[in-house]
Amino acid sequence: MTLQEWQEYRRKMNEKILESGHLGIKRFFALDHQAYTTGALSPKVKELLGLVASLVLRCDDCVTYHLLRCHEEGVTREEFLEAFNVALVVGGSITIPHLRRAFERLEEIEAAGRTGESP
Repeated sequence: MTLQEWQEYRRKMNEKILESGHLGIKRFFALDHQAYTTGALSPKVKELLGLVASLVLRCDDCVTYHLLRCHEEGVTREEFLEAFNVALVVGGSITIPHLRRAFERLEEIEAAGRTGESP
């Protein structure tokens, strides 16, 4: 699935889920959003933490989301590489396939940024 297809799918399905009207689901989505706002840690640092956790937990959708958010927060390539290294050390070799996909997705995000497209 391309980055654009993934983003459209995520948007469409989140909309459907939230339109279900279930209070617990709405509260969880709000809690998740709130966790990444400015506090003692900046949103940039929190997104990097989310990226590392997602790699260690091996959730490719979450990895893509946090790669995008990190990019929006101005994370540099060097900072991405440091975060990838932490995830690899914490998660071990089982995270390598997810690291490969993260690297590929990051290249897609960076390429979109170079061409002026929004990732």
